[in-house]
This record gives sequence, C-alpha cells and structure tokens, in this order.
Amino acid sequence: MTDTLDTTVRPGLENGQGPTSLTTAAARNLATTTKSPPQMQEITSRWLLRLLPWIEVSGGTFRVNRRLIYALGDGKVTFTQNGAAVHVVPQELRELAFLRDFDDEEVLAALADRFVLQEVDAGTAVVEAGQPADQVCLIAHGKIEKIGTGKYGDQTQLGVLSDGDHFTYSVLLETGDIWEFTARTLTRCILLTLSQDAFEQVAAQSPALQAHLARWREQQGKPQNAEGEASIAMAAGHVGEPPLPSTFVDYQLRPREYELSVAQTVLRVHTRVADLYNEPMDQVQQQLRLTIEALREREEDELVNNRDFGLLHNAEMKNRIPTRTGPPTPDDLDEMLAVVWKEPTFFMAHPRAIAAFGQECNKLGVYPDHTEVLGNKVPAWRGVPIFPCNKIPITPTGTSSFLLMRTGEAQQGVIGLHQTGLPDEVQPGLNVRFMGIDEKAIINYLVSAYFSVAVLVSDALAILEDVEIGRTQ
Repeated sequence: MTDTLDTTVRPGLENGQGPTSLTTAAARNLATTTKSPPQMQEITSRWLLRLLPWIEVSGGTFRVNRRLIYALGDGKVTFTQNGAAVHVVPQELRELAFLRDFDDEEVLAALADRFVLQEVDAGTAVVEAGQPADQVCLIAHGKIEKIGTGKYGDQTQLGVLSDGDHFTYSVLLETGDIWEFTARTLTRCILLTLSQDAFEQVAAQSPALQAHLARWREQQGKPQNAEGEASIAMAAGHVGEPPLPSTFVDYQLRPREYELSVAQTVLRVHTRVADLYNEPMDQVQQQLRLTIEALREREEDELVNNRDFGLLHNAEMKNRIPTRTGPPTPDDLDEMLAVVWKEPTFFMAHPRAIAAFGQECNKLGVYPDHTEVLGNKVPAWRGVPIFPCNKIPITPTGTSSFLLMRTGEAQQGVIGLHQTGLPDEVQPGLNVRFMGIDEKAIINYLVSAYFSVAVLVSDALAILEDVEIGRTQ
C-alpha cells in the first residue's frame, strides 16, 4: 500500500516552511476578549410608561370621584365598567317604560344585580322569532338587527339596535309571549340579560314595585346636562330681583377605586457565580438588570390588557369606534379625535397597525406629519403623535386596535398610578428585596413592581376597534 501524500497547506506554512510569526488562533489564548453586556430582544421603547404622568398613591388605593352621571329620558340605558365587567346603572333601568319614575333605589339595584353579562360573536341569533319571550336584553356595546316578516310576507330588517338600546320590556309583565322578530348580531356584542323568573323574584319581594306596575303611567326623568351628568340649576340673563334657583353638585355614590397591581418574580443566583464570576461585569447586577427590564415590559402589557384596569377594557362603550372599511384610515382617526377633542395627547397602536395606516394614507395621497417627542421623531396625525406599542394585541384574524388618550390629572385624563419610597426601592415603584440563601447556596431576590392606570373622565380615552392590518387592496 502506498502512503498518501498530505498536500494540505496549514496556516503559517508556505512552500513547506514553518510559521514565521505567531498565529492569531494561538494569540487569542493570551488576549482579553471584549464583551458586550447581555442583550435582550424583549426590551422595547415602552412609550406608554414614558408618556403617562405618574401619580403618587399612598395606601395602595386611588379613588376616582365623579359627578353623578345618568341620561334618563334619552331612551338609552347607561352602563358602568370596571375593566371587562359591565354593569347597568340601576337608575337607568327607568329607561324601560314600565319602570319610568320608579324611584325605589334598593329595588332598582336588586334588578340591576340580576342582569347577566354575555359576550356574543357577530352573526349570532340572540333571540329567534316564535320562541318564548322570557327575558329583557340590554345592549352595552355592538349592533343588532331585528329581522321580521314584512308587509308582503317576506323577511325584512325591522331596525338596527346599538349601544344603550334594549328589547323588550313587555316580556317581563306577561307570560306566554313569543318573540315576534329575530335579533341577530351584526358585530361582536356585549349584552346584559334579565330573565322573567329573576324579575318576578324581585317583584314578589317588593310591594312598591307591584303597586307601581299596577298603576303604569307616563313618567318623566330627571334633568341632565349635555354630557349626561346630573344638572346644576342656575339662572342667567335675568333682570330685576327674581328668586335664584338653589342647587348642589351630586356625586357618584360608589366611585371607582383602583388598587395598585403587582408584578413579581424571584431571581435566583448561585453564590459561586456571584463570588467568582464578576469580572468584568457583576453577574448579580446583570441578572437584576434583565429581570427588571422584563418586569417593566410586563407592567406595560398589564396597563394595556389587564381585564380589570387595562386601557383596552376601560374605554366607555360609546367611545369604542368601529372602522369604516376595515383598515385604519384618516377618517377613522378623525372620528377618534371627535371623541377625545379636549387636548388629545397621543395615539398608540401596534407597529403593524401604524404601518397599515401609512399604507392607507399612501393610497389616498395623504402624508402624515411628523413631530419630535423626547428627542425622537414620530409620525403624527393632525399634530397628535402616534406611538408604537407591541403590547396591543393582534387577533388571529389579523385585527388590532388604535388608542387615543388625553393624559394628566389637571386635564382629567389618563394617569399612571404608583407608590414610591418602597423598602429596598431601586426604581420608582419597583424594589428588590433580599430573601436569603437556601441550603443549596442559592441567593434569592424578590423583585416587585407596583402600578395601575386610571381614566379620570370617560372622554379621555377612545378606541378604534377591529382594525384590519393585513388587507392589500
């Protein structure tokens, strides 16, 4: 067997000669490597945390006191929200004709507590014609069409119901009725329903309600201003010495209270790592830095999506605007500005939703402005900046939301809530507490962030819903 000649040219060998200098591979064994701090792709600009004005909350709870609001007499029922939970205002049940001017607040509250919350997808039949009519339905949000038999026997649309509408009160007063129409949802709807059995249970315990139902007469509601708040009586433009009206400013009896939420985790570091591997960077400090960054990202996510206090769940139903055609257009953003018209501060949307808005502007030949905020140039519409936030979700069907808000306590807007001066505080509202070393020589640190967000007045926040971000035509 003949040996094979090795003709491979090795580094540093030329024409069969030995190396004439030290190779880089060998030299690296003696060199100090320059390292970057640990990088983390999850870190974002967190514009919401930077832009919200933060209010100090002592005692961990913030109460939002408002004037008493009701709009009795407009035919619409008003609701209150605590995050995703929706409740009918008890006094607003007087919009149902058979309860007009019935002023027993305990009975109205008992009726309001019996309503059941339902979330219904688009295209769902809420009630069917010919079926027993045994409930009253209040529409908190969404659109429902009433379909019935037309003049010539064909199916026809009898009307469209939307936020604050209701059907039908008569079923609670008589048994054996059937629905004379089919109610089908045109959009995703939030409904409150009261069954006939639940109504009869309350009526059986209230002689006052029984007497009122027996009398059945036209009623007139309480006065209110254009915003639906209980009115303040006053006189203007008078001459002479007429008697002036006396008045008072009525408040909500049960104002909303926001308790500070918390995001926490336990960071674990082995003592051997903390003792030996601290050059050129402190291992514990780097671990804490990345943990705090992740905690702040979660904080922003909660401020947007938490079902109790998150912004997406705390906009009033009347301030939730559907898009006109699907994608976000300049007309849609103008509709939002018509809601938050008192000193709007900024829009916020997912980066892909902002890109979809830019595409719609390109189709129309419209070019949004740009403005500089905190040293960054961002797009703007009508002078109101638009900031990206990847915490605003995109649904599996490719839709998202735009937010528009007015911020600041003096402006009765949206404010962030936190408490500073915590033990072992390392950032405002965030502390790191040493929890000891366990039997495995693991150091434990409890990292906590305390926060919440409040909408002081309802017209400080508007949402453009069901924004399509994937349409190409």
